[in-house]
Amino acid sequence: MTTTRTLDDTTVTVIDDEAVADEEQVLRWFGEVRDGDAQARERIALRYQPLAAYLAKRFAGRGEIFEDLVQIANVGLMNAIDRFDAERGVRFSTYAAATIVGELKRHFRDRRWSMRVPRRLQDVAVRITQTLPALTQSLGRSPTVPELARALDISEEEVIEAMEASYAYTASSLDAPAREDGATPMQTLGADDGRFETLDMWVSLAPAIRSLSERNRRILYLRFFRGMKQTEIAAEVGISQMQVSRVLSQTLEKLRASVDGDGTGIDEGRA
Repeated sequence: MTTTRTLDDTTVTVIDDEAVADEEQVLRWFGEVRDGDAQARERIALRYQPLAAYLAKRFAGRGEIFEDLVQIANVGLMNAIDRFDAERGVRFSTYAAATIVGELKRHFRDRRWSMRVPRRLQDVAVRITQTLPALTQSLGRSPTVPELARALDISEEEVIEAMEASYAYTASSLDAPAREDGATPMQTLGADDGRFETLDMWVSLAPAIRSLSERNRRILYLRFFRGMKQTEIAAEVGISQMQVSRVLSQTLEKLRASVDGDGTGIDEGRA
């Protein structure tokens, strides 16, 4: 015999006490546990392991091995045994089910994220996931960020942060086939970077550039890093356009000689 109950905001079907254990017998075992009888604790755990396995099955299909989920549920069961207070008048099966479900949820919330994400953002991401279906149905379309923020009573920035953080929940292998032709991300994400071809040149140029006068380094910077025209450089530096042209020509000649390694250095007087 089973009953449907709402536990920790989740509706689960709980195996009724008649099918799991005699409640009075369980209470007697708890009395023995309080008296220090370790075997009584094991008897309770064995009697309610079917409940733990049943609840673990409700979380299957989320990327975790079922046997691992059963182990997590058993941890929740043991926690329930250690924390249960019979004097509160709550049936142990009800208390155990809530504790087990909470342990399973905590596992998915805290340990299944591929990257470390603050708990606050994890909680908001879960709330967004829970709110999206109903909000989408009521609006007849996907909700916007402001609509989600109003529905959850949080700021738009928190919604955006949580949505971005949700991408860290799972990670895909770079070696797993991702296309119809069987190509993996490792095979398709890489691309030739032309900047590496000029890296050695810039390393070779660095000493030569440092040996230039401050004015000539500035002219070189304005021309090739700022993209300014010679007339603009002349106005910026305070010399004629012809002088700018001469400085650039001489400087580039010396820099090329430095890269070629022909022994020609920078003539500070000319460059």
